[in-house]
Amino acid sequence: NRGAAPAMAVAWRAAPRLAARLALGRRGIASCIDPSVGLTEDQKEFQKVALDFATKEMAPYMAEWDEKEIFPVETMRKAAQLGFGGIYVKPDVGGSGLSRLDTSIIFEALSTGCTSTTAYMSIHNMCAWMIDTFGNEEQRRRFCPSLCSMEKFASYCLTEPGSGSDAASLLTSAQRKGDTYVLNGSKAFISGGGDTDVYVVMCRTGGPGPKGISCLVLEKGTPGLSFGKKERKVGWNSQPTRAVIFEDCVVPVGNRLGAEGQGFSIAMQGLNGGRINIASCSLGAAHASVLLAREHLTVRKQFGEPLANNQYLQFGLAEMATRLVAARLMVRNAAWALQEGREDAAVLCSMAKLFATDECFLICNQALQMHGGYGYLKDYAVQQFVRDIRVHQILEGTNEVMRMIVARNLLQG
Repeated sequence: NRGAAPAMAVAWRAAPRLAARLALGRRGIASCIDPSVGLTEDQKEFQKVALDFATKEMAPYMAEWDEKEIFPVETMRKAAQLGFGGIYVKPDVGGSGLSRLDTSIIFEALSTGCTSTTAYMSIHNMCAWMIDTFGNEEQRRRFCPSLCSMEKFASYCLTEPGSGSDAASLLTSAQRKGDTYVLNGSKAFISGGGDTDVYVVMCRTGGPGPKGISCLVLEKGTPGLSFGKKERKVGWNSQPTRAVIFEDCVVPVGNRLGAEGQGFSIAMQGLNGGRINIASCSLGAAHASVLLAREHLTVRKQFGEPLANNQYLQFGLAEMATRLVAARLMVRNAAWALQEGREDAAVLCSMAKLFATDECFLICNQALQMHGGYGYLKDYAVQQFVRDIRVHQILEGTNEVMRMIVARNLLQG
């Protein structure tokens, strides 16, 4: 029915909003993938608030933010008013004081509205948590309130042009001179770089290897701090990515988190939570994509009947739903283990990040395939979910590194 195609294309321009609305978990329609199953009443309320925000404040603008590469600062500040700027930061410095599982639930919900923006918010939350957890009282009270309100935004600076997966080989140096450090080097692929206000930087204050790394907090405007060109990316276009460059930056010793040599440990502990967060963002994109695929199969007709009548596509949809629920359970189990401080938390976080980001990308890609040619058009939301979550298999530790962590744990056991 060629006459129906233009009308369908126009109707599906609203697909992101539709996806977020459907993600509210209409029982009896998508109960097998309902993300609220098993949650406490409080968690269901957090989830509903996040889903409502995703529906009203993010999904209608998701495509525009992507196309025009807009960093939606005011929208994120609205999210911060709901407590989403410092979700697992302690309340005495403006945080919400919620658990890692609560955080996962919130990021999954927000990601149905815009995965790219939610992913940046997850990095910002990680930085705020690192300052809250490893900073002294003066540092916590100086930095955390403005981060939790998102009056100021934060970036995490670990990766360098020559050290990605091998983070312990980083070269950015900080030489101690009295009560200051002089910082030189550069960081690559920094989310928010140039547009954010606070930079949590891993740098070398000692000898080679992880024990020579410390963590400094820099503020935008520090002399010698500059930024590379804005990178052109496949996805994640609602957040800028730049190199961050340090040329004789003078940083007070009072801006160091923890002791000298503790930086690598701080970075890795931050990444345990970061892996849960980014996996949760993948869950939201996959959930929305399953719903978009389901709607498309019921609307689109071929050979005189809806695609939903095709058993091959039915089986594909069933497999997508099954992968989604399995990934969600794994992520929530890891979030609980991290919150409880279990000995196996780090490896469970790696397993969850590996499984969820791989499986959720497959789900989104399969949803695009079910849309046929329409799925490749930017009028359809599914292609943006595919582009935005592809990088989740790379950042916060590549999935190859996640496999190494899991294998090492098994073999050492």
